[in-house]
Amino acid sequence: MIGLTVARIAEIVGGRLADISPAEAAELTVTGTVEFDSRAITEGGLFLALPGARSDGHDFAATAIGAGAVAVLAARPVGVPAIVVPPVPAADAGASVLEYDVDGSGAAVLAALAKLATAVAAELAAGGLTIVGITGSSGKTSTKDLIAAVLRPLGEVVAPPGSFNNELGHPWTVLRATEDTDFLVLEMSARHPGNIAALAAIAPPSIAVVLNVGTAHLGEFGSREIIAEAKSELVQALPASGVAILNVDDPMVAAMAGTTAGRVVLVGQSAQADIRATDIELDELARPRFTLRTADSAVAVALAVHGEHQVGNALSAAAVALECGASLSQVAAALAEAGPESRRRMEVRTRADGVIVINDAYNANPDSMKAGLRALAVMARASDRQSGRRRSWAVLGEMAELGEESITEHDRVGRLAVRLDISRLVVVGTGRPMSAMHHGAVMEGSWGSESTMVDDADAALELLRAELQPGDVVLVKASNSTGLGPLAETLVAELTTPSVEDERR
Repeated sequence: MIGLTVARIAEIVGGRLADISPAEAAELTVTGTVEFDSRAITEGGLFLALPGARSDGHDFAATAIGAGAVAVLAARPVGVPAIVVPPVPAADAGASVLEYDVDGSGAAVLAALAKLATAVAAELAAGGLTIVGITGSSGKTSTKDLIAAVLRPLGEVVAPPGSFNNELGHPWTVLRATEDTDFLVLEMSARHPGNIAALAAIAPPSIAVVLNVGTAHLGEFGSREIIAEAKSELVQALPASGVAILNVDDPMVAAMAGTTAGRVVLVGQSAQADIRATDIELDELARPRFTLRTADSAVAVALAVHGEHQVGNALSAAAVALECGASLSQVAAALAEAGPESRRRMEVRTRADGVIVINDAYNANPDSMKAGLRALAVMARASDRQSGRRRSWAVLGEMAELGEESITEHDRVGRLAVRLDISRLVVVGTGRPMSAMHHGAVMEGSWGSESTMVDDADAALELLRAELQPGDVVLVKASNSTGLGPLAETLVAELTTPSVEDERR
């Protein structure tokens, strides 16, 4: 974060000083990072006292000060230097992202954090910082990682780890930026209409990327049309000098061109795209190769990430980099080196016995589930041609937050697994959605024992241990809440030393 005195921070967030005099607050400067985990505090940092599952951050205020924090941002006095912020009216608090915010203290601290991030972003943007915002129903985190990779040759980049994209992660990421930061890349998610508009107000983007409108969080929003309206809040936040990068292959995204004051750049495979992919091929590990075309030039691109869906993500990243001054050859070189950075998102590992494990268990929705299954099918077909003995396994858990469409969408996934000729489907969980997935697979083809329902991840692991053969390909995918990520990691670690499957570069 940029250096700010405790007094200045108190002024920005509208808080009062506690256990520190005005004179001391005017002298003490926060020069380190802003953290909500006292174990992550560094010298000169600011500690956020937030409620958690097992404890309240207010109880760790003294520990944070002892670890080097200058002050604490808190909802009540904590016995050490603190900025105590006012409560948030219930009507303004909305649905907190903090599950354990029983007394509203978390909402108060988050509101103060947003105010601080807003002030810092404004100061840095005035000094030349380029802010890039990304949203979409799927692919946000992978695209965020690709954008960060293609921008790094141009300057210092700050981007969130993993999917840190809500009312906590978004301002926390903004406050990682300093005077030396050239590009701030921000991923934005939404649970309700207005969420993205609020995040964009904290750090107004000059470049906005919208990837797609799918059915993720359909249970929360009610329809794809409402989801599209929520995603369009990002491009609506652009000034006239801004740039909206839109996926022309998604009609709902393409329609957002009429909602923004900024200049529009279309990306996709359509002939209407300003930045286009042609001649797409997948290698034996479903890594795409394609020709990246602009109006007046073209370059060959070979991605290091897996799945044909990554082509669209790479096009968006390329568009951002080109807007920021990169050459087409620089973009191609950066994309070739950009492997997966965030855990459990199409992580591909090969065990010494030849078993390939695809860990895509961080999140799942109908669109990303279909993309994962297609990548699995490509890898299995390529392996069959090479050795003639590989089988494909889809170990799938529930897709959360689909509302009334949950049964239908899970049924469709089961049927798609059959159509793609996946060898074995392991349905993890016994609720109605998972029964629908299993039933869809059975009804789609002549599947019997090829589709198996198990109670939980432990049972799935036991089945795989008993039946996996050397050279099989396994996809593990589900919403994060199902906890299948550790299953994939155990599969990789057991018996053999894993190697990263990215040796071609």
